[in-house]
Amino acid sequence: MFRMKMLGKMRNKILLVLVALLVLLCYAESDRIGQGLKGCVNYSAVTSDELGGSEEVARLEFPVISDDRSECLLYKTGFVVNYNVDWRIPNWVAYELTDEETNGTIERARHFKVDEEAPYPRVETSDYSHSGYDRGHMIPAADVKWSQQAMYDSFYMTNICPQNPNLNRGDWNDLEELCRTWAKKWGRLYIACGPVVVENPQRIGEVGVAVPSAFFKVILRQCDDDIETIGFLFPNRAGSKPLQTYAMSIDDLEIVCDMDFFSLLPDSIEEYVEQELDVCAWDW
Repeated sequence: MFRMKMLGKMRNKILLVLVALLVLLCYAESDRIGQGLKGCVNYSAVTSDELGGSEEVARLEFPVISDDRSECLLYKTGFVVNYNVDWRIPNWVAYELTDEETNGTIERARHFKVDEEAPYPRVETSDYSHSGYDRGHMIPAADVKWSQQAMYDSFYMTNICPQNPNLNRGDWNDLEELCRTWAKKWGRLYIACGPVVVENPQRIGEVGVAVPSAFFKVILRQCDDDIETIGFLFPNRAGSKPLQTYAMSIDDLEIVCDMDFFSLLPDSIEEYVEQELDVCAWDW
């Protein structure tokens, strides 16, 4: 009986992952433009304190990419971008969000900017004009109101993806606001987010910015000895649903994203906290 239950549970998890992959493939387009550089790394003079903690802590939220896609690390104040030169958008953006940081008073910046640290071809804000997509922040401006430089950095085009306007201003924004509520409650969150891009994506702008099929966000919190993780997958289209609808276990999301999340956790802890989704462990 126990073995039958376990097999049934495994079948359900496999079905969930297959459904998620099918959803992403349904939103793929066929206008692939060009190829770029591979394996770029760009280190700037940002200190570990500006990243939000010690060097070791600041790396906990960094995903490890499993495939051979383009990667270029760009260190900003308060966050790190893993930039994909082929897609002209980030693979992921990772950062910590603390209770204290949610109380920042810096005003929102007004203008998006070309990132002079990014490899060529560099994305201009005009590449998004008249495309039907928002310039969607990965680390939101409201999460960096604690620092003028961090606010400035968050408006670089390397932190931006083409995002459905309804998603950007709706469910995605709702999760951003909820993360700030969770940071206030539990003191610190480790967050990574980014796009999911299928083969032959739609492209926009002169430089061919890839349009994601979906967006992911993973969150880890620790309260005393209790560690909890949760993942989210949002199709890049209009929708208005309860946020729990988009929730997934980290293990299942890793399959969809071709990434290893929170890989610096001890293996025994990582396996335990990533294999199951417990929505009841989070305040909604």
